[in-house]
Amino acid sequence: MSATQFAALAARSAEPPVMLRRFLALDALVTGVNAVAYLVAAGPLARFLGVGSGLLLELGLFLGVYAGAVGLLASRRRPAVLPVRAVIEVNLAWAVVSCVALVLWLTPSTVGAVWALLQAAVVAGFAALQYVSLRACR
Repeated sequence: MSATQFAALAARSAEPPVMLRRFLALDALVTGVNAVAYLVAAGPLARFLGVGSGLLLELGLFLGVYAGAVGLLASRRRPAVLPVRAVIEVNLAWAVVSCVALVLWLTPSTVGAVWALLQAAVVAGFAALQYVSLRACR
């Protein structure tokens, strides 16, 4: 299922907390898959993306913990506002830092640069969907 199809499905929900929980759960799932990939295949991915394997291992650990926390939040019947805001802000920060890192300190391969930009766009999209869903809950 594409992100667009999922967004349309979640938007059909008559209950805004359900929509918010779905977007949080999707965020946790995508982040968790990314974390596992970074942890399990750090070496090959590092060569492919043109970054250090140590960086991918550290990111994988962070993303694994983050995915667990977001998944736990998604499992709540009515996710609390402050933790949801924190998720939105962390997602926005991740998107910004990903772009800044490309300019200031990373020199990835072309594939790595495209990956970083795509990842930033997806994470910013999660932040936007979660923000709109949170506002609808109020």
